[in-house]
This record gives sequence, C-alpha cells and structure tokens, in this order.
Amino acid sequence: MNIILMGLPGAGKGTQAERIVKEFDIPHISTGDMFRAAVKNETPLGLEAKSYMDKGLLVPDEIVIGIVRERLAMDDCAKGFLLDGFPRTVPQAEALTATLKELGREIDHVININVRREFLIERLTGRWICPICGASYHTLFNPPKEAGVCDKDGGKLFQRDDDKPEVVAQRLDVNIAQAQPLIDYYAEQGLLRNINGEQDIQVVFAEITSVLRG
Repeated sequence: MNIILMGLPGAGKGTQAERIVKEFDIPHISTGDMFRAAVKNETPLGLEAKSYMDKGLLVPDEIVIGIVRERLAMDDCAKGFLLDGFPRTVPQAEALTATLKELGREIDHVININVRREFLIERLTGRWICPICGASYHTLFNPPKEAGVCDKDGGKLFQRDDDKPEVVAQRLDVNIAQAQPLIDYYAEQGLLRNINGEQDIQVVFAEITSVLRG
C-alpha cells in the first residue's frame, strides 16, 4: 500500500504516521530522512543535494525526485510506503506519479489530516518552558498547577518566539497556501481522503485505518 500523508503543523501527523507504519508494516519515508541518508552515504545525488544545501539554496526538483526514486526502489518498500513531507508542490506530485509509473507502481491513498487554523493556533501556542529545569508545559494538555509557574522549581515559565501566536499564525498561513494546490490536485485524481484531526487520537487512527482497509 502506497500512501502520502498530509497535514499542517500541529495536526498530529507524526503520531498517526508512527501508528500507520506499525499497523501496515511499511516504512515511514520523510524528506529529511531521505536527504540525510543520501548525504551520509555520499551517493551522487546526495552529494549534489549537499552542494545546494551548503549554500543555503533549495535543492532542485530533479535532484529531489532522483533521491525519492532511489529510496522507493529499495527492498523495504516492496510492500508499500508512507511518504511524509513529499511532494510539496504540484510539479513534484506530477513527477512522483511519473516516477512511480516507471517503477510499475502508483499512489493508493493521500491521507489529509484536516484541522482548522484556529484549532492549530491554540495547539501550537500552548507550550511554555521553565528556564531553570527546561520542563515543558502546555496550557491545554499539560498545564502547570499554578499558571505561569514551574511545578518543580517555581521558575517563571516563558514562551519561545516560535510558539508565539503571531509567529505560529504566519507559519500556518504559509503552509496553508502551499498545501492547497496539492490538496486540489489529489482531490481531482480521486485519491484524497480527508480525516478530521480534531478528534481523539484513537478515533483519528481508526478512521484512517478504515479508509486504508476499505
């Protein structure tokens, strides 16, 4: 079973990816892992990608696709795979379709974990850190006993810049704009499966499993 997993930051994609690969015994393939392996193994494409990354440049699609192709052709992908973080654009999606066709394969499902923007902002801005011991709290999921104060040492909790509402909102807006054309593309292909990610983790996984087994 060949799956693409989509979802905005904070949608719970990582949690569901772990469960999917365990349930269906397929490898979890993320863009970052592929790049790191290609660079570490000093493959020709990996070295070429590194030359761009060292200069702070985006790696061209043809190199990215080449690395993806090499990874998907490996033996552990024989029963299928879960692609996470790729494709990111419609041209990449089109290139992936062509690459898989050459390998005699195709995407079976595109799972999109759908969570409203305001819900994600609430999730992503709830983290607070203790400057003394480094303990992490969340206003919704793991609040301190006393607001703004660490349970362990009484340290005054602070929020990282990346977790502040204005930064999170901007990051989400960029991701939403980037993801929409891809969502439309796979919807037109009849492959997109939207899952409500605002539900309990177990319920989300049950719905994903039902789609994949159906």
